[in-house]
Amino acid sequence: MQPKNKPVKRRKYDATFKADVLKMIANGQSVAYIAQALGISEALIYKWKQRNKGEEKYHLLNPASDTQLLLQRISQLEAEREI
Repeated sequence: MQPKNKPVKRRKYDATFKADVLKMIANGQSVAYIAQALGISEALIYKWKQRNKGEEKYHLLNPASDTQLLLQRISQLEAEREI
């Protein structure tokens, strides 16, 4: 008697994680490198990138979001410096 196949659990990623991945791409890291380093598929990253295109237009029109993006970038650079 063979055991029943268990359904594959899909991992869920929060918006912050997705945003961090997209920032890594914006900073010049390759999708292949990011996918391998984080253990996720390249296709998933490209999907997030495609979905984010519409949101980028909003950020360009909203100066408050630019300030928030700059603060996030500063935090990211400080974390990288600590490593």
